[in-house]
Amino acid sequence: MKTGLKMALFILVFGMMLFSIKPVNAQCAQCAATVATNAKSGDTTANGLNKGILYLLAAPYLAVALVGFVWYKKYRRKNISLNMRDEKLHLN
Repeated sequence: MKTGLKMALFILVFGMMLFSIKPVNAQCAQCAATVATNAKSGDTTANGLNKGILYLLAAPYLAVALVGFVWYKKYRRKNISLNMRDEKLHLN
């Protein structure tokens, strides 16, 4: 694939991801029922519960990204000068 086409595809996918953001409420059924009854009585713990669940959801992804970044930095190919002979190789 050509570089321009790859860049255009990347920008298109990134733009679609950027504009399709929706707010999420990550709660299990039991947590939702408890928060709903507390919200009716005027308690504001629902926002904190949602943020805590999303924080716990993001933690493994950040850990994997950090390990991948460290691995990339540690094992990427360095600039190594190879001293090769100038003569042609005869394989027969």
